[in-house]
Amino acid sequence: MDHLTRIDNALAFIIKVAVTVLGLFISFAMVGGIVFRALLDVQVFGLEELVLIAAMWLYMLGAALASRERSHLSADFFQAFSDNEALHDAMRLIATALSVVMAAFFVNWSYSLFSWGFDKGQVTPVFGIPQYISQGSLLIASILLLLYVLRDLIHDVSKLFRRAKAVAQ
Repeated sequence: MDHLTRIDNALAFIIKVAVTVLGLFISFAMVGGIVFRALLDVQVFGLEELVLIAAMWLYMLGAALASRERSHLSADFFQAFSDNEALHDAMRLIATALSVVMAAFFVNWSYSLFSWGFDKGQVTPVFGIPQYISQGSLLIASILLLLYVLRDLIHDVSKLFRRAKAVAQ
């Protein structure tokens, strides 16, 4: 196993643990908030902002995992119209190339948002948590998305070249 695979597996493990912890936190926080408000008539200030930050990280890390496993939503409608594997590979390559372009725009946008939040120094109303903490989830997820889609592009190009080489022989 090469170094990149080890790093990827370690990162995926860390993300899976984080997603699990965040999911559990959000679930218990929501139930706790309901119990405190509805049954005990006690207001829990700041719980919503903690849940919002956790939800942002949960969604973005989940999106990164989906990108890593290539299990995100896709519209592979060419497979319904054609049995030509070369056409499927070419369409997958085009879709991946477009995804690289979109991911690069997303990294640029999320960096701009993160740096703007960092410069402005906005904080949450109850706990004073900097807004760039939640905005950082967008930046981290977009960087991971770009890395994974670049990996997919390399894979798709090499698959197309292997197919072309096999046909040529």
